[in-house]
Amino acid sequence: MNSATMFSKVKAYLSYRRQAGYALRIAGRQLLSFAQFADHSNHRGPLTVDLTSRWALANRTGLALTAARRIEVIRPFAHYCQMFDSKTEIPSQKLFGPGHRRLTPHIYTEQEMGALLSASAHLSPPNGLRPATCVAIFGLLSATGLRLSQATSLRRHDVDLQSGILHIRQAKFGKSRLVPLHPSTTRALKRYASRRDQDACSTMTDAFFIFDHGRPASTRKVQYAFGLVCRELRLHARGGHPAPRIHDLRHSFVCRRLRRWYEEGVNIDSNMLALSTYIGHAKVTDTYWYVTATPELMAIAARRLEPIAPTGGGL
Repeated sequence: MNSATMFSKVKAYLSYRRQAGYALRIAGRQLLSFAQFADHSNHRGPLTVDLTSRWALANRTGLALTAARRIEVIRPFAHYCQMFDSKTEIPSQKLFGPGHRRLTPHIYTEQEMGALLSASAHLSPPNGLRPATCVAIFGLLSATGLRLSQATSLRRHDVDLQSGILHIRQAKFGKSRLVPLHPSTTRALKRYASRRDQDACSTMTDAFFIFDHGRPASTRKVQYAFGLVCRELRLHARGGHPAPRIHDLRHSFVCRRLRRWYEEGVNIDSNMLALSTYIGHAKVTDTYWYVTATPELMAIAARRLEPIAPTGGGL
């Protein structure tokens, strides 16, 4: 195995792990990218910290956080390689710092969401399915907090428009769940389904969301369309990421829900578990991770603290 290409080593590793039941979809793509990087640089012999560091830093974002996450992907592969070559170097988990630092997300305002949906309706081709599909997907993500991959994976039998319920199958960690929809969201999906079914090619797939010529709306293509719209609107990120992301719609959904609960006087702590279940988190602590101190939430919190604030003349 010492003289083997990195590509062959990665393929052997992925086969080994997948036989054990691990999907490794994202990690697999990253490891294949690493193998291509290593082989193109004519690397032979054991895996080294120098090689993994150069690949980790050669990311498009240039962020240390991305490099740290790449190291997290490499480490299990390095341990695997070490079973066959004792000279394998395993990079430290802290080589580029923690890989799960919380970057502040972009919380979309209602005005931004309106502009996003309006601009999406004018995507090319005019009068095609792509604009209508993007409007429907972005609206659904905003209204439910779904992950994009969950929306694009929906099949027609997963969407019950009579009862207003989505069946999310094989979500994160292989779990499935039912997601009730607000009546306005159900009506919007009914309008989309009616428009979709007018297309002669719509019967070529059982995907709920489709683009023109009967092609399912893939996560990658929807992300590309989202980028086009954001650039057209010149949306600038207010968080820690270089640009607004589709995933920020999920953060925005959680923050809007909390704001409404605060305004309605709802007990937040007793309802967080329900919110966590609704958006598909395995632990309620994962949902708290999504909470961002928006100006609206901070103002509400300040008002709630006013009754217990000291009224004297100071210290």
